[in-house]
Amino acid sequence: MPQAELELRNVTIRFGGLTAVNNVTLSIGTGDLVGLIGPNGAGKTTLFNAISGLVRPTQGEIAFEGRDILRASLHQRARLGLGRTFQVPQPMHELTVRENLRVAQRFGAGKIDEARLDEILAFVGLDTKAHRNAATELALTELKALEVGKALATQPKLLLLDEVLGGLETASKRRFMSMLQEVHERYQIGILIIEHDIETVMNLCRRVCVLNFGELIADGPPAEVFRDPAVVKSYTGEAIDA
Repeated sequence: MPQAELELRNVTIRFGGLTAVNNVTLSIGTGDLVGLIGPNGAGKTTLFNAISGLVRPTQGEIAFEGRDILRASLHQRARLGLGRTFQVPQPMHELTVRENLRVAQRFGAGKIDEARLDEILAFVGLDTKAHRNAATELALTELKALEVGKALATQPKLLLLDEVLGGLETASKRRFMSMLQEVHERYQIGILIIEHDIETVMNLCRRVCVLNFGELIADGPPAEVFRDPAVVKSYTGEAIDA
């Protein structure tokens, strides 16, 4: 089966006089597991918002599987196979864990598949919490797992994960990393993940893209990217010898 591919060409996003993303060109395929890193305010989440349809770029092109999606709605992008999690978990209030997945599945896949939901619940470790109130009865790790479960329920080809590991202690972070690797391999889903922890990116991702002041300053294997003087300077403010 050929890879689905997300393509960004010369994407720029301005808010008034602020340029949040500047002329970014980038391709991500469903065979990729890519880390998107950069200092705070570099434009990472803004770029995610443009891909998922929450923000309209000022200029540039966004295509998925060869189709222009610049004017596609959130719903249309989900049906095409773009899944998204948010940095702050957003469970649907007054709904159970399973009901949250049902809503997500209806939104992204257009129909309910209870067997598929059973599989997802077990996969993310929430099968014993399926009938709990998602907004009030889950711990942070479980809420993060629910975010991933909701995204999987939309039947994505490419997952955009916004700091899904943020706030987790070491053991939970390792379990999540293992789960994401299995998501990528078992379901053949591409992953683009925003992550601040460099060690996590080194261990999880095969490729790293770096944003700084809205510009893409590096794109390549982790070992090479983290030796790039421009990347080091973006984090430390100091240049290193090449």
